[in-house]
Amino acid sequence: MKQITPGELSQWQAENTVFTLIDIREDWERELYNIGGSHIPTSGLLPRIDEIPREGDVVLYCEKGIRSVIAIQRLETMGFHNLINLSGGMKAWKEAGY
Repeated sequence: MKQITPGELSQWQAENTVFTLIDIREDWERELYNIGGSHIPTSGLLPRIDEIPREGDVVLYCEKGIRSVIAIQRLETMGFHNLINLSGGMKAWKEAGY
């Protein structure tokens, strides 16, 4: 599974790298703090699978990087090969000072 660090993701954002960012946390988590992107909670991921691009880099993030790993593993069994996990999730992002 591909991983991206908070520093690498921040660099992608600063350089306007083309990628899709998807927050898979629940609504209440996103309201507290988010770094943008689409919002598709884990509970609604499979019904909204058509909203996830199958081409280009797609970064999934959650609070600690655990739910996004599980989501990516599920989606990979459905033919996705372009998904990247934000290592450590929002916790690592905040700890890195972003």
